[in-house]
Amino acid sequence: MDRREFAKSLTALAFAGLAGCTARGLGASVSSADLVLDPEGVIDLPRGYAYRVISRAGDAMDDGHVVGDRADGMGCFALDRHRVALVRNHELQVKHHGSGPFGERAVALAYDRTNDGRALPGGTSTLIYDLRRGRVEAQYQSLAGTIRNCSGGITPWGSWLTCEEDVTRAGNGVARDHGWVFEVPAAHKGLVEPVPLTAMGRFNHEAAAVDPATGIVYLTEDRDDSLFYRFLPARRGELAAGGRLQALAFVEPGLDDTRNWSEVTLPRGTGRPVRWVDLDGTHSPDDDLRLRGHAAGAARFARGEGVHFGNGSIYFCCTSGGAAKLGQVMRYRPSKAEGQAGERTSPGTLQNFVESSDPALFNFGDNLTVAPNGHLVVCEDQYSLIVNNHLRGVTPAGDLYTLGRCRQQTELAGACFSPDGSTLFVNLYSPAMTLAITGPWGSA
Repeated sequence: MDRREFAKSLTALAFAGLAGCTARGLGASVSSADLVLDPEGVIDLPRGYAYRVISRAGDAMDDGHVVGDRADGMGCFALDRHRVALVRNHELQVKHHGSGPFGERAVALAYDRTNDGRALPGGTSTLIYDLRRGRVEAQYQSLAGTIRNCSGGITPWGSWLTCEEDVTRAGNGVARDHGWVFEVPAAHKGLVEPVPLTAMGRFNHEAAAVDPATGIVYLTEDRDDSLFYRFLPARRGELAAGGRLQALAFVEPGLDDTRNWSEVTLPRGTGRPVRWVDLDGTHSPDDDLRLRGHAAGAARFARGEGVHFGNGSIYFCCTSGGAAKLGQVMRYRPSKAEGQAGERTSPGTLQNFVESSDPALFNFGDNLTVAPNGHLVVCEDQYSLIVNNHLRGVTPAGDLYTLGRCRQQTELAGACFSPDGSTLFVNLYSPAMTLAITGPWGSA
């Protein structure tokens, strides 16, 4: 039984109008009392903000399939002035055919199939949404035959990188190895050709982020002893052409653990210069890439999850990091010579940006995004039997505040903004729902 089965343009002026949801220090008690109770029991939001459910598990799609359950990471892409494409992950395993998109329907393009020939239910679906009219124009499956597509990341060239949080080997009820990243062009209609980006490594992938200045891809891994990776593509924007995979290490000798579990080695607010360790054997048939990387000097992280580029930095959540094991947010500031020889003398730095010591402030941050005003929006994914997950805001100073409270017994995931900043999209994991949240984001 996995953990989820167990626990079934923002602007600065906009935040000034959030009354009781304004930023507070990490030592303060955060209350959700100022959120308006949702009579539908889906999500509580500040007064003046509203949501609509734009897609649900089981909805009929335009391609004859249905919306799958377990909606997780998601990216938003501009198609034209008023329409966006939302590419949405579904964290479905081999055993989840009953809650998947296909049922017994035939699937032409699938990365992998079960022994009886059925396409694996994991993958992505795409929604075309009209921001002006507030409605879905189309939705369809866009990637099929993968396992447990957890999170991912958008690229500057208009595609979604969807990551398998699973390392099932061929022969275990499936025909092919898993644990890869796949690329889904946002504007493509229908199923894409499923091509694993094998040079980006085989491990328990979580999420990806691309620095638009360099084209370098940063990758997280959902394990208690995970590494933080970067992929240096051989050709910018052509990830299938290969490249080099590396793991983050610190320049400082002896510093190789950021989790702060047994001792505080990276205090909150502290930044340290880094170096990058080359990795070999990245197809990792024994699922030991993180172990070999650590032995070579790479630093350990506590379950790296959502990662996003913004403010010239790479932010990523470490879900169970920190002395209290309630979660951290790391901030990586790339070198001006990132990925080049010059970074040795002018290295990038990693900072422990947020570390929670109080579950009322921040409890198991997972997916995250960077709002247009530079604040972070973080989705919580608690482990308790009775969950109380929130959308948390984080200011550029690292202070926390509450943006919303999920009323369903499930996690929040996939937070992303429309390019014009008018709408925040977010998923409820299961039963899967995708919400469009609007309000006076741009007014005082």
